[in-house]
Amino acid sequence: MSRPILTTAVQTLGHTEALKDGSVVPRSFDFAFEEVPKIIQAFRRMVRGSEFDISEMAITTYLAARAHGKEFTALPIFLVRAFHHGAIMVNTRLGIRNPKDLEGERVGVNRGYTVTTGLWARSILQHECGVDLSKVTWVLSGDEHVAEFQPPSNVVPMAPGRTLEEMLVAGDIVAAIGVDIDHPDVQPLIPDARQAGLEALRLHGHYPINHTLVVRNALLEANPGLAQDIYDAFSEARRRYVERLARTPLDELPKADQAYKRVMQVTGADPLPYGIEPNRRMIEAVIRYAGEQGILQRPFALEELFAPVAHTEDEQEVNT
Repeated sequence: MSRPILTTAVQTLGHTEALKDGSVVPRSFDFAFEEVPKIIQAFRRMVRGSEFDISEMAITTYLAARAHGKEFTALPIFLVRAFHHGAIMVNTRLGIRNPKDLEGERVGVNRGYTVTTGLWARSILQHECGVDLSKVTWVLSGDEHVAEFQPPSNVVPMAPGRTLEEMLVAGDIVAAIGVDIDHPDVQPLIPDARQAGLEALRLHGHYPINHTLVVRNALLEANPGLAQDIYDAFSEARRRYVERLARTPLDELPKADQAYKRVMQVTGADPLPYGIEPNRRMIEAVIRYAGEQGILQRPFALEELFAPVAHTEDEQEVNT
């Protein structure tokens, strides 16, 4: 009997490569990978049309989607993690000397209010820097993946025909989150951002989750063992990557892999842990921050959000 083929949209990353090249194969089905030019396009297609059986998805998009009844469920697989202290850029000509100076000002957010980088960056402003987020006007450059989402009243769209980058340089906004700009007047709000992120990890275990993996509910309901099969396949691909990462010198790694290597050096553990328990603090944090920022009207219980799977290797120490 032929094996089911499940349409799947995930990035080619060090820890998904073994799935894409076929060296790791699930027990009960085969992947049919669709290469999406920008993975954020897959998020939108999944949210608005359930176009894939399995899809990578930004975790804040997932929270908003679940709040609006979308028919898919995440597995505790976290494909992308990053630090966001360097995501906030300011125009240095406008007198912004510290984060509290953003209160009463207009700050751009790349794409939508529910973008995960925006959520984590705002949480840093609030919880590390004491910024009252309600006193900032957030200016968006795009719309939301979840069309039904209604942002708070202090969130406004950008004027048509503009870009956040040109608005920041012109001084029409004092800062922006998630922009890519090289201009002498634009600098990160938080200096030494990479070290600030690693220090937050070292002191507080702050290690933000960006992307998870979702599966259509109809498939999960029809195939009780499917969640475990997917989880095991992704875990094996990640295990091979982490072993390779551990034995490769930092300066021989691509930039994205260097970030995970630095995390490994700080923690001495797997820099991409899957499962609930090693990620409980950060999952609960993203739920809490989404509530504080008006993305969720009610908090989810953590167990509501993830399909149950057996975690055979929640966290492993790594010899770096």
